[in-house]
Amino acid sequence: MHKRIALQPIHRKMVGAALVALLLAGSIDAPVLAATSADNKTVARELRVGFVPGPYADEFKAGVEPQLRRRGYTIRYIEFSTGLEANQAVYRGEIVADVMQHEVYLKSYNDRNGTDLVGVVQVPTPPMGLYSTRHRSLAEVKPGARVAVPNDPVNLERALKILQRIGWIKIKPNSNPVDVTERDVIANPAGIKLVPLESAQAPRALDDVDYAAIQGNFAIFSGHKLTDALALEQMTPPYINQVVVKAANRSAKPTQDIVEAYQSAEFQQAIRGNHFYDGFRLPAYFGSE
Repeated sequence: MHKRIALQPIHRKMVGAALVALLLAGSIDAPVLAATSADNKTVARELRVGFVPGPYADEFKAGVEPQLRRRGYTIRYIEFSTGLEANQAVYRGEIVADVMQHEVYLKSYNDRNGTDLVGVVQVPTPPMGLYSTRHRSLAEVKPGARVAVPNDPVNLERALKILQRIGWIKIKPNSNPVDVTERDVIANPAGIKLVPLESAQAPRALDDVDYAAIQGNFAIFSGHKLTDALALEQMTPPYINQVVVKAANRSAKPTQDIVEAYQSAEFQQAIRGNHFYDGFRLPAYFGSE
């Protein structure tokens, strides 16, 4: 479960009259805290940013946080076990942003929950891959082989496309990823059996299934390298993860500072200079080497 953040009471002498009025009116819900001294000078601003297991917090620490600190912010990392919890925290104003989801997932979340979260900048993202601890190659697949796949439609579609590309199944065209189910498999020449699981559980299931389609962030968090995958998805832009904020905060100064930090040469150098990120799908602002 995510960590609920309770703001501690601030003595009136430590805030200006204008800020007190806004707080009493309930007008401020953005999770940016201005710590002030007795003479009313701002000494720090805290940004609370949410992450799920994976490489995104490390990316942020390596190339984004140093820039934000130079701009006067302090960063508080809030960990969540699921993307659902992270998005709820953004919408409720408990955190300023989260970093863990792609455009298709975000649209599905907004449609289901009537929320207005928006993506503001894409981030380097590891592709989904097909992994196995029982087999060394795709050629070892046999009829009846159990293949773990995500149980949410959006990521299920990604997994099915991997299985189709390697020739194990054939799926019917579907223009709406949120409607994809196992019934979209119209041919199964390899004779595999799909085992739907929550995405975060897939790495743990490797000992119980023959193969598992694992999202890149969960694979890396569990100690698997992208080079260990027997097949990787051909990731397209809608599936590159992004920083997400409330629509009302899209143009806020903290949001713009986060975006500028990601799009900077400093962040790009931090990622390109670390071989850990080899194989990640890089956003367009990285350009070409």
